[in-house]
Amino acid sequence: MSLNKIYILIFTLLMTTTVSAQNIELVATVSKSKLGIHQRLRIEFKVNKQGADDFKLPQLKDFDVIAGPSSSISQSWVNGKVSYSQGYIYILKPKRVGVFMIPSATIEYKGKSIKSNTVRVTVLRESDVPKDPNDPGYIASENVHLVTEISNTNPFVGEGIYVVYKLYFSHQVGLSGDWRVKEIPQYSGFWNQDIELKREEVRNSKYKGEEYRFLILKKALLIPQKSGKLTIDPINMDITVNVPTGRGDFFGNAITRRVNHATTSKSSTIMVKPLPLEGKPLNFTGAVGEFNFHVSTSKDVLKSNETTQLTVQVSGKGNLKLFELPKIETPSELEVYTPEHTEKVKTTLKGLSGKIMDNYTVVPEFKGKYKIPSASFSYFSLVDEQYHTITSNPIIIDVAEGKALPTERIESDTNSSVKQQVNISANNFRYIQTKTEFEPNVQLDFFKSNLFYTLLFLPFIAIPIGIFVGKKKAKRDGDLVGKRLRKADKLARKYLSQAKKKLGNKEAFYIALEKALHNFLKAKLNIETSEISKEKITALLKDRTIDDATITEFIEVLNDCDFARYTPTTNVMMQQEFDKAKHIITKIDKQL
Repeated sequence: MSLNKIYILIFTLLMTTTVSAQNIELVATVSKSKLGIHQRLRIEFKVNKQGADDFKLPQLKDFDVIAGPSSSISQSWVNGKVSYSQGYIYILKPKRVGVFMIPSATIEYKGKSIKSNTVRVTVLRESDVPKDPNDPGYIASENVHLVTEISNTNPFVGEGIYVVYKLYFSHQVGLSGDWRVKEIPQYSGFWNQDIELKREEVRNSKYKGEEYRFLILKKALLIPQKSGKLTIDPINMDITVNVPTGRGDFFGNAITRRVNHATTSKSSTIMVKPLPLEGKPLNFTGAVGEFNFHVSTSKDVLKSNETTQLTVQVSGKGNLKLFELPKIETPSELEVYTPEHTEKVKTTLKGLSGKIMDNYTVVPEFKGKYKIPSASFSYFSLVDEQYHTITSNPIIIDVAEGKALPTERIESDTNSSVKQQVNISANNFRYIQTKTEFEPNVQLDFFKSNLFYTLLFLPFIAIPIGIFVGKKKAKRDGDLVGKRLRKADKLARKYLSQAKKKLGNKEAFYIALEKALHNFLKAKLNIETSEISKEKITALLKDRTIDDATITEFIEVLNDCDFARYTPTTNVMMQQEFDKAKHIITKIDKQL
């Protein structure tokens, strides 16, 4: 063995002996023992023995872990003395103000569990934190501010306001671009919608009279739904800030230090004014803003069984999505289908603007002139703080061709064919009698008559039949699944009977089929389905725990009824549609 190998062996033995001689320890240290409620705390657990593993962090009920674990390993040999350490590092954020003990962490070494020391930490309110001008956390807190800007703190109920969250930071610090929203504000009492930000753009501005830069983090439109005092919660964020260290590199550039900084905006109070009761119209449904109201038809001269679109439209600026459009009353001779609701609304910082519409499909069956009465719409104006009502003009629908009303035909037939009274005299022939009231004088004996033998043998026949029928009925009643299927099938036949009679007549068939589906829901859910949209029908069925596939099939049949009347179809297609409707009614009845 060479001399060099002997030296290496001796060195290895000395190093192993030195390391083994050390007692194993797990030591917990923190970056600061006092910090503010929105500051961060760095805690490190160091073990001085190689081979320790299965590190377990204690339960930290008073802190949130926002980063970690990260690890570090160091090993040195100085003057023949070897040292080794491995660290587990976490970044913590306190949940509340107070004095807290961080419990012991544990690690396994050669089958033994080693515990660390506990650490005492004091969390102060932000104003109580000692101001150290050299502390990076303090520098970040003094140069980074999260601000909430509100357009109006005293709106009416239904009046739109906007909120903008801005992050101000001075020219002394920089942002690394690494930030995240820790807690999103809850707008309790408000209808709200976020406004999309096109891009992040740093702008120059002033904050408390000093030159700052700022970023817009979030924009939202808020519409209060009730009067009184409402609170807009603060927004909490975690931000990485580049704080100058006061030193420069070889080229003279400032050396910065990355600091994890938590910041929060202030909560804001909104005092919402109620709408005045004086002058409030009876038909007011909550519209607030500036609006126009219009009712129109696609055509007002048509033939029977042709369609026209009746449009009810409100346009303008205000809380367009938060009120109902007026309902239109139509003559009973006109077939009117559930309206299709459409919205073309933009959301900006100025509020909601655009138009909302209800489109009714109207189908006249008989010729004549029909008047659709005028409708009115009321809203509260923010300009003069008064209620206004707009009334539409009545609409006349002229059905030039088609069948006459049944009442007109009956009156016409009655006038043209009046039954004449026949006068009977002694010189005229009388009518030949076709019936007589004569009865036979001879009465037959009951004994040994046909009725006698029938009643005699009837019990011998009826009893076996009754027993057989009773057993069949008991078996049938015991079959609960079959009983429910038969009931559902009977229910489907009941509601679809009228549609079945119209098979082969496309227009009449689909009208009857749609009525059957609405009558079925009306009977089962105890509602008036002709006045609600398909979306509302979907919601009602979901509330009754009808599965989504069945609901989708039901809505598809309704849609087919709407579209098939105006597209070519065959008797085979109508029969398929009838069978599909019967099947879906049976499925829904089984689930209700």
